[in-house]
Amino acid sequence: MKRRLFLLVALVLSSISAWAQFRVEVSGVGLTQLPIAITTFRGDDVAPQKMGAIVLADLERSGQFRGVDTAAAPLDESARPDFSNWRQRGSDALVVGSIIRLADGRFDVRMRLWDVVRGQDLGGQSFAVLPADLRLVAHRLADFVYEKLTGERGVFSTRIAYVTKNGQSFNLWVADADGENAQSALNSGEPIISPAWAPNGNQLAYVSFESRKPVIFVHDVATGKRRLVANFKGSNSAPAWSPDGKNLAVTLSRDGGSQLFLMDANGGEPKRLAQSGSIDTEPNFTADGKSIYFVSDRGGSPQIYKMPATGGAPERVTFNGSYNISPSVSPDGRWLAFISRVNGSFKLHVMELSTGTVNAITDTVADEKPRFSANSRLIIYATQQQGREALMTATLDGKIKARLSGQSGDIREPDWGPMQKN
Repeated sequence: MKRRLFLLVALVLSSISAWAQFRVEVSGVGLTQLPIAITTFRGDDVAPQKMGAIVLADLERSGQFRGVDTAAAPLDESARPDFSNWRQRGSDALVVGSIIRLADGRFDVRMRLWDVVRGQDLGGQSFAVLPADLRLVAHRLADFVYEKLTGERGVFSTRIAYVTKNGQSFNLWVADADGENAQSALNSGEPIISPAWAPNGNQLAYVSFESRKPVIFVHDVATGKRRLVANFKGSNSAPAWSPDGKNLAVTLSRDGGSQLFLMDANGGEPKRLAQSGSIDTEPNFTADGKSIYFVSDRGGSPQIYKMPATGGAPERVTFNGSYNISPSVSPDGRWLAFISRVNGSFKLHVMELSTGTVNAITDTVADEKPRFSANSRLIIYATQQQGREALMTATLDGKIKARLSGQSGDIREPDWGPMQKN
C-alpha cells in the first residue's frame, strides 16, 4: 500500500470491525524494569472489570514495570502483607485492593501500594463509581502507582483518537489510552484525516472531505457539536493546536502550493508564516509555543525544519536520509519522532534534539503518524504487522512495544490526548 506522503492525499482505508476494540499485546524486554506484584482484587471474580489485570497491563505497557507472578489468594487494602514472602517472589512493590458492589449500583474500588523492599505503605486510592467508569478508575489507579514509583505522572487515564474505514464509512474514534472503550465521535461517507487533540482534551480538530475537498473542523468530543474553521479555496489540511489552545497552524493551498498559516481556532483570516515556492506542511508546535516543526521540500526532498511560531527563517533539522516526514516533538522538548524512508520502508525514528542523535526504533516497514504521550515517555503510531493494520505504542528506545490490534482492516491517523487534570 502506498503510504501517505508528506503531501495531503485522501487515505484509502480497508474495512475494520465497527466496534474497533483492541487487544493489548506487549513485547520486548527493557533494561531497568521494576518488578511489581499486583494481586487479584478481592471481588474481582464477580466484577464487570478485572481491576488488577488492567492496572498491570497499563504498567507493563509503559516499559518501566515487569509483572511478578502472585500465585496467591487475593489480598485487599486492609491487610498488611508478608514482605519477606513477596521479596522471595522477586517483587519490589505490591498492589492490593478490593471492588465491592454498593446498594445503589455503583462500585466501591479501593487500592493500596506497598514498597516491599522497605516495608512501607505508599498510600492508596478509593473511588465509588458507576460500572461504566470502572476502566477509567483502573487507569487512574495505574497512574497513581506509576507516579509514586517513578516520580512522574502516568498517562494511562488519557485518551487517544484514530480513524478507521468500514466499507464506505469512515469513523473518527476516541478511546482509552489502551485502545479499549472506543466511542465513535464522527461517522462520514468521505475520508476523515489528521485528528489533533486540543490542549484542554475536550476538542479535536480534523480534516473532512465531506465537501468533496479537504476542510478543517473543530469538534467538541462531549457534545458532538462542531464548527467549520477553514474552508478556503483549495485544500485545508494538517491542523495543529498551539499550546494555549487559541490558534491552529494549518496547511492551505489558497495562494497556490501548500503553505503554512496561523489562524484563530475559532476561524477567521489566516496569517501566512513563510514565503517560499516550496511545499510546507505537517506543522507541530513545541510545548512552549515558540517554535513550529514542519515538513518542506525546499531542499529538494521532504525534510523536517523548524521556525519561529510567528514566522521567519526556517532551520533544517533532519539531514540523514532523503525522505523524512511527520514530525512530533515531545512535550518535554527533548525528542523528535518522525518517519524516515529507508530502502523503500517507512520506519519510526527518534532524534535526541540536544545532540542530533537519531535511532530507528521499529523493525516494521510501513509506520505512520507518530505522536508522543503527554509525559514524553511513549509514542503511538500506526503501522502494518503481518499484513494487518495496527496501532502500536513504543518506548523511546523501542525496547518495549504494545500492539493495540483491531479485528481487521485499516487503523490510521492516531493522536494521543493531553494529561487529565487531577
